[in-house]
Amino acid sequence: MKTQEMLRSHPRKPLTELDDLTSCIAACIDCADACTTCADACLGEQNVQMLARCIRIDLDCADICQTTARILSRQTETNPQLVRVQVEAALTASRICAEECERHAEMHVHCRVCASVCRMCEQSCRQLLTGIPAGGAVSH
Repeated sequence: MKTQEMLRSHPRKPLTELDDLTSCIAACIDCADACTTCADACLGEQNVQMLARCIRIDLDCADICQTTARILSRQTETNPQLVRVQVEAALTASRICAEECERHAEMHVHCRVCASVCRMCEQSCRQLLTGIPAGGAVSH
């Protein structure tokens, strides 16, 4: 994975265990992509109005997860408290999105796939949180 290679080459030590960090970055990127695609697929369905809530949550989750991946990729002057809050936001967004997509999973394959990807992101965020210090700024 290129993300792991980049983080290994970074002059600053990662905030947490590298495998958990890179797994979470990848999961957030996958989740953002799945949610964006699911929202677009929902827009292509016959009864778009019935999927309005799903579309909105998909798009919110995509934005939060994309931002989380970018923040996790930065290692210079990392603030653990800020990172923790952002990862918690991604965990919450992916859980809420999975729950919404699961409501439509029987009818729409794209919602079933999106729910599955969101659940993987939720789990990856939960795992990463176990290694993020709860304190203030870390100086490397």
